[in-house]
Parts: sequence; C-alpha cells; structure tokens
Amino acid sequence: MENIRKSMLCLVLVGVVAFLAGSATQSLAYVSSVEEYVKDKFEFHGYLAQRFSLQLGNVPETSENDIWDLSMMRSTLYTDVSYTPFKWLRLVTVFELSLEYQTTYLKRLNRLPTSTFDIMDELNRWDFREFYGDFTFGKRVQLRLGRQQVVWGKTDFFRGLDLIHGFDYTWRSFLEVENEYLRIPLIMANMVIQVPELNGSLQGLVRPGWDRDNWIGNRYDLYGGRWASQPGKGFNFLDANGVPYNLDHSEGDQSDPTFGVRWSGSLLGVEYTLNYLRTFNEDPVVNSIFNPWKSTPPLAGGLGEFIYPIIDLAGVTLTYYVPWVDVVARTEVVYTWDKPYNVGQNFLGGALPGFNGIMEKDTVRIMVALDYVAGFTKTIFRSERPGFLNIQVFDTWVVDHSEADDLVNLAGFGHKLPEHSTIITAILAWNYMHDRINPTLAAGIDPRDGSGFFIPSLAFVYGDHWRFRIEYDMFFNNKGKLPGEVENQARVFQFFDNNDQLYFRIMYQF
Repeated sequence: MENIRKSMLCLVLVGVVAFLAGSATQSLAYVSSVEEYVKDKFEFHGYLAQRFSLQLGNVPETSENDIWDLSMMRSTLYTDVSYTPFKWLRLVTVFELSLEYQTTYLKRLNRLPTSTFDIMDELNRWDFREFYGDFTFGKRVQLRLGRQQVVWGKTDFFRGLDLIHGFDYTWRSFLEVENEYLRIPLIMANMVIQVPELNGSLQGLVRPGWDRDNWIGNRYDLYGGRWASQPGKGFNFLDANGVPYNLDHSEGDQSDPTFGVRWSGSLLGVEYTLNYLRTFNEDPVVNSIFNPWKSTPPLAGGLGEFIYPIIDLAGVTLTYYVPWVDVVARTEVVYTWDKPYNVGQNFLGGALPGFNGIMEKDTVRIMVALDYVAGFTKTIFRSERPGFLNIQVFDTWVVDHSEADDLVNLAGFGHKLPEHSTIITAILAWNYMHDRINPTLAAGIDPRDGSGFFIPSLAFVYGDHWRFRIEYDMFFNNKGKLPGEVENQARVFQFFDNNDQLYFRIMYQF
C-alpha cells in the first residue's frame, strides 16, 4: 500500500512538472502581469531579530552566582503583509514567531524546588498578532475591523490613558523601546469620522469580547522566569494551588464587550483630545479566598485568583508649542471611577499582604511633559545637530485616600499605597554620522524612596537593512524583598532588585 501511494505521488509530480514546462513560454507575459499586480497591490516588510541579555545581578533565589549568565537568547521573525485590492479596502496581517534557547540561567530557575512550570512554555510563541481590514467610505469615514492596536494617550514608560490594550511584560518587562511589540492587540471595530467643519475627528471603538483568554490586561512574569519580581524567581504564582487567572469573574469577564469614544481636535493652537473608555483594569488584582470580592469566591482551590475588573475612565490630553522657550508642553489627566486595589498590609502577620480583599477608589492620573530640542548636545557631546530632551512627571492620586483603608501597592508586597505616587522620567537622545549612530540616556526615579532606573543605550544603523542596539538596564537604590521576608518597603523599582541586564539586539529589516 505504501509503495502504491509513493507511485501515485510520483505520477502526480511528473504530471505537474510536465504541465509547467509545456506552458512556460505562454506564461511569461502572464507572469510579468502578475509581478506588476503584486508590486502594485501588496506590501511586505518585517524583520528578523536576535536578542541577547546578560544577567548583571546575583538573584537571592538561587545558590549559584548568576552574574554574567546569559539570561535571554531570543530569535524573532516579524512580518507585516498588506493587500489593497481596491482603493476603499486594505487587508493586513501581522505575524510573529519567537523562539528562545533555554540558557543555563533559565535552566537554573526551572530546577528550583519551588518551580512547578516550564518557563520555556511561556517564552516560545507564534501568533497572528494582527489581522484586520481597512475600509474607506468617501473622504470622511474610515473603518478598521479585526484584531488591531489602538494607541491613546501621551505618556512614555508609564501609562494613564493608553489602557485599551494590555502589555506583555513576561519576556522583556517595560524596557523594550518599540512598545508596539509589547502591546497585546484586540479584536475590535474602530471607526474614525473626520469633521473638518469643527477642525477635528470622532473615533469610536467597540471590542465585542471575542478575544482569547490571554489577550486582556497586562501580563507579568508570574511563573518564575527572568523578569519575575524578587523574590519570585522559580516560583509559579499561577499554579492551581497559588493564584491562577480567572478571566470569567462577574466583575471582569473577558467575553463582556468594552468600548471607547474619543474626540480629537485643535483650538487656538492647542491640540486636544477628549476621551471616554470602558476597559479592563490594566493590572490584575487578587480575589482572595480569605475575603472574596462581591461574595464571589475564587474558582480554584488555592489562595485566590488574579482578575481584571472592568473600569470606566474619562481623560483629556493637551499639547501646546510654547515659542518663547521653544518647548512643546504636553499634559494628560485621567479620572477612573471605582478603580480596584488590594487591601491588608499586615494580613496574616504580613505573610500575605494584600490578601484581605479588594476596595474600590476613584483615582486621578496626571502627566505633565516637556519636549525640548536640546541644542546643548552639540556643545557637550559634539553631535552634528541638536538632540531631543523629554522630561515627564507622572502622578497617581487616590481620591478620598485614608490610612485606614490599608491599601497595598501590590498584592504579595507590604508597602502601603500612599495618596500620591509620583515618578519622574527623562530621555535625552542625540545623533552622529547622519543619524547612523544614536546614543540615548533614559532614567526614572521615585522621589519617595529615591529608587529608579538608568538606561544608557547605543543604536547603530547600517545600510537599509541592518540595525544594532546595545543597552544597559540598571536599577538603583532598590533593595527588594528577600525570600521569606516580611517587609513593608517594596515599591515599583524594588521589584527589579538584582535584575540589571546588559541587552543586545541584532535586527535585519526587510
């Protein structure tokens, strides 16, 4: 039987080859027209990237010396293909294939006694990240249907209004420069109507709830990998006996529709947007087995479950060029109703901070930023042209805050959430050799405890295709929580203690 199948296959192949050979001459003109059609109707680009990172911190969860261990060796194929059969229709698909080599460091984390999950299962992935159709109706209406990304807001690093999508921080945390590679696309209907009479446009979004389970909310390394918050290396919080995800909670059901409306315009030299958004809380909160929220106990039998409650927010952004100081000033103000926070700084003697339930608080997020053409880089760094400086102040204000509320910054860590949480960031970039060599300095600081990050980087452009980047990710003044420790100090940057990285990226763009 197997020989018969092979013989039939050979006959079919011979027939196909004979047919192609016999019709080759007649097909030349047709092939030429096909090539012209493809060039006219199709666009294809993407990149091949190889990423490496070296561990520059010795994590307390392991007994070995981790410094200079290779913590990441990640290969990525990323393609963007568009087809425009008609002037009013454009079809797009974006595909990503990422494969990781299991480095010695990752093997070490996988072998820890607390590890109940193969880290590589989370790091290796392939996905049609985006697939949508763009429809144009006349000169005013554009409609995009399918899985896509929509960016709202004016902030860098830390987001206030850009909450339509969650971000995937499992493999790279918040440090990747091009955040479109971290943003998790969603299936949506996205319509924009131009209103030139009012010098603006109206945008409406509807997410029908057809997304897969792992597409909503921010995704963090909760399975014990290289970006797990100290002391979570090698510990899988998502284990059934720990705190697994529940994306079907009555207050945060991923199949429930969400939506948003945005008006963008300009008035008296000020560019502005008015926004309303119903979406999922960007970060998960713990619905604890000890004090279930909304009288809905966790589905699993562990300590609780991670949920993403649906929230409502309204926001405004303003951008204005101030000519007498040559600065672009930007601001963003977002008001969120009933934002959920975990409760219980010293719950169970401090062993499980945040597991005493969930409390809702109205919250205001304010961002103020200045963008400045930095002419001083020509004097200090001998750059060929002026550089670019961005300074941003980001504040989160918990309205009607009270110490008696006993809110925590993050479940599992004992720091009490203050009324105001402020972070200041700055980015300075300049160029050499006609923008082929591009240094950048980025930094951020939490004024409350002096912790922060400092990221010097150097990017090289070689020809039309090759791109190289080297980066040092350093976290300072950030003594984090130790294994088994009862603490009350760990804030945002303490989560990255002993996680300094030396990062390399080689990219071929096509």
